[in-house]
Amino acid sequence: MIATAQDGETVDAICWRVLGRTAGVTEQVFHRNRGLADLGAQLPGGTKIDLPDIAAAEPARRQTISLWD
Repeated sequence: MIATAQDGETVDAICWRVLGRTAGVTEQVFHRNRGLADLGAQLPGGTKIDLPDIAAAEPARRQTISLWD
């Protein structure tokens, strides 16, 4: 899926806006879009970003701690 950055938007913000999550996805975006990090933290408006299919992405997990084990 291709997303278009709004002026000053970050990769995390795009992942959250389009995919509804950032955990495990942001890293994949940088891997799929070589040179994206060279544009800086805030992307120029109109930058096209190839996003991963979240069904194929590892599901978001929360670490749990058991107090009684």
